[in-house]
Amino acid sequence: MANLKAIRTRIGTVKNTQQITKAMKMVAAARLRKAQLSIEALRPYAYRTRDMIASLAARADFSDHPLLEQRPPQKVELLILTSDRGLCGGFNGTINRTAEAYVRDNTVGHEQISLDIIGRKGFEYFKRRDVPIQKQFKDVLTNVNQETASEIADHAVARFLENDLDALYVVYNEFKSALTQTVRVEQLLPIVPAKVDEGAYLPDYIYEPSRREIMDAVIPGHLTVQIYRILLESVASEMGARMSAMDSATKNAGELIERLTLQYNRARQAAITTELIEIISGAEAL
Repeated sequence: MANLKAIRTRIGTVKNTQQITKAMKMVAAARLRKAQLSIEALRPYAYRTRDMIASLAARADFSDHPLLEQRPPQKVELLILTSDRGLCGGFNGTINRTAEAYVRDNTVGHEQISLDIIGRKGFEYFKRRDVPIQKQFKDVLTNVNQETASEIADHAVARFLENDLDALYVVYNEFKSALTQTVRVEQLLPIVPAKVDEGAYLPDYIYEPSRREIMDAVIPGHLTVQIYRILLESVASEMGARMSAMDSATKNAGELIERLTLQYNRARQAAITTELIEIISGAEAL
């Protein structure tokens, strides 16, 4: 009977866990819908802005704006986007492994690699590794907005202008669908000029009021938009990964409940059979 009690207890525990995973899946699905609408609305503007700035950078040089300076990437910073919570499948693991692989594979090409981390899971992972963490941005993912993106962009721009870093790369999950997220390593600083065919004619723009004033306004705004887009990509990817993980966990819990129920019925039938045999044997003995 003790075995039956243990099985009943385990079935109840698995059922409670299944209820939690169902609830988490529903919450993730609702948040995914909101995040998906936000990123789909921002993407066209962000991509068009990126193309425009790249075209602008192809027509300008360092004398026009310091953020266009292309210098050897000796001091590199990685901006890593993870989540604050777990239970989202391989979302955090793929990001952390990709960033770690980048650090490992570029120790020769870069003199120094430091990290800026968004998300508690990334910080917990890299604080045990031999990689310097420059800054941890806290409470970013609870309320993603342009003000937060602007603060992150201003931090990177200030370090670039002070020659504390030569290049900034961001490692994040790009949202494709609820089931698919792609890890991207994307350069944000310095601005990457658009590719121009050799010998091709490249007409310049007319700047009003002046070239420098236009770039002072447009380039930092472009960085803010790109970081804001990347934050939304990461949030949507996290919700998609969590929804998929909780759906799989719910199905696995259901299968486990079925196996435990079958095991319980077999054990219960065996106990009943044993008791009947004992009663019959006792009656025959009398």
